[in-house]
Amino acid sequence: MPSPYRAIFAAPGSKAFSAAGFVGRMPLSMMGIGIVTMISQLTGRYGLAGALSATLAMAAAVVGPQISRLVDRHGQTKVLRPATLVAVAAATGLIVCAMAGAPDWTLFVFAAGAGCVPSVGSMVRARWAAIYRGSRRDLHTAYAWESIVDETCFIFGPIVAIGLSTAWFPAAGPVLAGAFLLVGVFWLTSQHATEPVPAAREHHTPGSAMASPGLQVLVVTFVATGAIFGSVDVVSVAFAEEQGHKAAASLVLAVYALGSCVAGLVFGLLHLKGAPERRWLLGVCAMAVSMIPLQLVGNLWLLSAALFVAGLAIAPTMVTTMALVESHVPSTKLTEGMTWVSTGLAVGVALGSAAAGGAVDAWGAERAYGVAGVAGAMAAVVAFLGYRRLRQPAPTREGQRVDERDQHSERDANMA
Repeated sequence: MPSPYRAIFAAPGSKAFSAAGFVGRMPLSMMGIGIVTMISQLTGRYGLAGALSATLAMAAAVVGPQISRLVDRHGQTKVLRPATLVAVAAATGLIVCAMAGAPDWTLFVFAAGAGCVPSVGSMVRARWAAIYRGSRRDLHTAYAWESIVDETCFIFGPIVAIGLSTAWFPAAGPVLAGAFLLVGVFWLTSQHATEPVPAAREHHTPGSAMASPGLQVLVVTFVATGAIFGSVDVVSVAFAEEQGHKAAASLVLAVYALGSCVAGLVFGLLHLKGAPERRWLLGVCAMAVSMIPLQLVGNLWLLSAALFVAGLAIAPTMVTTMALVESHVPSTKLTEGMTWVSTGLAVGVALGSAAAGGAVDAWGAERAYGVAGVAGAMAAVVAFLGYRRLRQPAPTREGQRVDERDQHSERDANMA
């Protein structure tokens, strides 16, 4: 492992909580596609399968930030374990009802309950932030590492979920996803030494982390960014089917994630200077521009090459986004702030998937990549309009605003 990554893992307990976070995040890429595969195999109703997957995503988008707000106030162990048990119980109910042929409404009830799943990635990043709050370089590397972990989950998760559900039994994918969530969360919360200590009650400011103007820009931008991801997933599956190789869709999308993984690995090795908000704006624009070649692909080989290049902009932008969240949200609301970004992404994925599905039906798969192009343009426009907000001085732990010079002075005093 390159030296910057070795350096961050010198912190006691860091290897263990990052490994637990990897296990706990696998359901992020497995549960939705596992439900689609299970329902489509059991009923042949793709409309029902997609609606249930969307219900799960929207429920997680609503509940996730509330769970993270409770975590900021009461700690990870006290909140994550009950939330995980509720999510796993609901997922079990969904599987049982699907296998038994229960009425559709029962499936939607349990799919909504399964949305209580916590944002494990935000919990792990909060631990890194607690360890390396005074070192921007180490925190940059840590966030880059976690983006690599995210992309690794998206490379292997769908392949495992689809493969098991088609080769073993229909519910195998969701069952394994639930097991990963249970093991990962309980393993993570058993590591008390690295768990961030909640701030005293008097330090908590009222209201949501979304009151931060900078966070509002990041979240709205990531709704559009999520629409890119959701539309690319749906249209790529349809495009592969039109080419007569539907099974290759998972490999094509794995190449998309691989491009992001490679970029994240390199990005974490760099010692970057300059304003992070400028890098973020360039990253969002790069993602938008990378959607243009998708309008011209004519076969799966060209599509794979175009998606690999498009993936190169994802991880660096995500790493910079998390650094900006850490700068623009008081530390007493850090986990909630990170989860809001994930929530915006999830909402965008659901919207993009729905729009892309309609576009495929109306125009065919190749022309439906226009949905991703429009979503990219919208992300770039929001980023440009909100750029000035991101340039404002960041809040301190107490939510007060200071300029960059005062931040450096405070950090130097603490180190002394």
